[in-house]
Amino acid sequence: MTLPAHSWRRSARAVLSGVLLLGGLVACGGDEPASLPAPGDKSASLSAPEVFYVRPYGDKSRPSNETAFQLGVKGGAQTTTPRRLTIDVPRDSQDAVRLRIMIEDCGGSATHVTCEVKDMSGDWYGAGHLVPVAAKGSEAGDSGVLRITYTTADGKKLTASTRIVVGEPVVQVRTTALEDVPPGSDVAVPVVVRNVGEMPVEGLGLLLDPGDLEFRQRYANCRYPTQMDGRAAVCRLPEVRIDPGQAVVIRPSVRLRASKTRMYGAYTRRVWALDAGAGPRSVALEGGDFGDGPALEASPARPADLKGAWATGDSASETVRLDTGADFDVIAVVLPGSHGAKRILRVVVRNSGPGDPGRSTRMLFSPPVGSEVLEQPVYEVDNGEYGPYCESKDFTYICDVDELGPGKSRTFEFALRLREPGEGRVSLEDSESATVSGRFSRDPDPLNDTASVRILP
Repeated sequence: MTLPAHSWRRSARAVLSGVLLLGGLVACGGDEPASLPAPGDKSASLSAPEVFYVRPYGDKSRPSNETAFQLGVKGGAQTTTPRRLTIDVPRDSQDAVRLRIMIEDCGGSATHVTCEVKDMSGDWYGAGHLVPVAAKGSEAGDSGVLRITYTTADGKKLTASTRIVVGEPVVQVRTTALEDVPPGSDVAVPVVVRNVGEMPVEGLGLLLDPGDLEFRQRYANCRYPTQMDGRAAVCRLPEVRIDPGQAVVIRPSVRLRASKTRMYGAYTRRVWALDAGAGPRSVALEGGDFGDGPALEASPARPADLKGAWATGDSASETVRLDTGADFDVIAVVLPGSHGAKRILRVVVRNSGPGDPGRSTRMLFSPPVGSEVLEQPVYEVDNGEYGPYCESKDFTYICDVDELGPGKSRTFEFALRLREPGEGRVSLEDSESATVSGRFSRDPDPLNDTASVRILP
């Protein structure tokens, strides 16, 4: 489980678009410095990923290269004079890697591509322009080098290189069910990670997002970024190696405290190989203090650790369900009035607690027979423009209660024209979002979910 790592596998792959940017690209140069002043290019510098993994030739078992191959150009300029960017596959690398051109700005062959670039004013270039791919006949573990050259306006050349590796580490995290958790209690959540790829994982990255839960312990090798107000942990375990087909358990188990009232929360874990990068869909979570607790460590997983479901990707987000319910209720209403009178009906929905299920409930109002609804609740559609808040169907008004915490209430106001004595009905039921998500109120007293609306002479 701890064989010596090849030096090229310890490099960080570029993380270039949309969960964490933990390491960037490294400025490289051949015989020339990586940062050179040039008219119109203002000390432009060229950066490239040191290592980039590609799927084996013909392998379609997983998406090919989810992370885009991009080059970093700092201090570039937008100009009508195109800059030249060339990417070459040296002869001794052509058995492992080839290039695939994706747009018209680039041309050439599978081993030599030239791109005419007019706008280098952004930080990155290359996403979607060309894709390194495995060469026909190559095998997992083979590698080759790309040579990249960027020519500035005055003819200076900046160079960089990237090692392309056939096959990749592919990490998955085991899912964990957290159901019927006592409100406000502490829970210990295991983190189990496996490698289903072709190449070893060299160092492990971990993102912990407790959602509505709180960290009970902050770990020494995890940062708690200020952008998340310390409510997420970014952890690095550089000594971890996971061979293909193997798994590890992170210890100690992550300790969290459940909410006292929020009945449904979400706990997210995301993992990645440090030498491969955090992957696409990432956001920059930099800085933050390290925790003052013990350091997280990895140990080989036992057969019992592998039981259960596994996330299909590198992240798992699971619902945390408290062992409690929310007692929603409505109150009966009596409206006195003569024929033709206008009366305001206020339907009050209350959450008597103890739990807060979120958007779990909707109110149904069936007006008394013979009455006429003149006005109903509205919401602001646009600036100064309003539309009906409730859906009207089969002489019934259906209104989402929305989020309603313990001890809170919401009033729905209707204006009625009275015609004759009669009786209507108000009731509560599960909302459509609750039916889809499974986040129900788990009402302990459903008998108070129905009330009458009576018109008296």
